[in-house]
Amino acid sequence: MDVNAQLEAVARGIETRDVEGVPSFVQTLTQTYPSPIEDVWDAVTSAERIPRWFLPVSGDLRLGGHYQFEGNAGGEIRRCSPPSGGTAGYTVTWGNGMGEPAIVHVRLTAVDTASTRFELENVAAVDSLPDGFWERFGPSATGMGWDSGLLGLASHFGDGSAGISPEEGQAWLATDEGKLFLRGSADAWARAHVADGADPVVANAAATTTYGLYTGELPPPSMD
Repeated sequence: MDVNAQLEAVARGIETRDVEGVPSFVQTLTQTYPSPIEDVWDAVTSAERIPRWFLPVSGDLRLGGHYQFEGNAGGEIRRCSPPSGGTAGYTVTWGNGMGEPAIVHVRLTAVDTASTRFELENVAAVDSLPDGFWERFGPSATGMGWDSGLLGLASHFGDGSAGISPEEGQAWLATDEGKLFLRGSADAWARAHVADGADPVVANAAATTTYGLYTGELPPPSMD
């Protein structure tokens, strides 16, 4: 995997705006994958394929069902629209049992018969975050995790990877190549943060703090 090429392949955005009357942080990541929409849809909805690029998942993967990623988030499947007319998508709640969950929308659009644009939108209510959390960590706290997911999906479509275990993924992030990826992701989210109006000094400091959290140089934050 060319880490720099993957970082550049993803378009990132962050907006602070009202969503259904609720002040929210709205993050987006978009990447085009070299596969038909039906195949991309299967990769992001199949209990057999999801662990090959992300994490082991359990639960009832259907509309109204609940899911749980091993050692990570879980939630409810609120919308599910299989491929039709060149588009597809689903909506889930995304939480770890602490506080109000985020809402995650995944949207697929067929670019042509052999490629698909994947867009992920993460919507978190401003009031759902602990006091000072956004100021300290910024969008990198969520964005770097999603960047890792898109990296796994790119690898899956690039070489048909059978997947790696969560332990192997964490071990790779501790390598020089993995740290380069994390640093590049943090910096990219800092730029998106500035584009949303954040002070550059504050945005870059938050990205560096979050990078330290992901690399184990800083202890996990208190969620109190």
